[in-house]
Amino acid sequence: MILPTKHIPEDQALLGVGGLLLRLLDRPQTVTSLWEKVRSERAVGNFERYILALDLLHITGMVALSQGMLKRRIPDDS
Repeated sequence: MILPTKHIPEDQALLGVGGLLLRLLDRPQTVTSLWEKVRSERAVGNFERYILALDLLHITGMVALSQGMLKRRIPDDS
């Protein structure tokens, strides 16, 4: 479910959904406004998968939630 497998295509694995979310998170926005952008995407599927993908991005340090706004994090080069 997190990684693609023989039966789960890349775009439907949580890693693929996370990539889609990162592409659309070009500026800080609320969780709700990002959901409105992706809710019709077949790969996202439902709100539960959307939240799981956001959790994965947060755990890996790719996004942060600050003052109610989701923001992309730029990894340190160090």
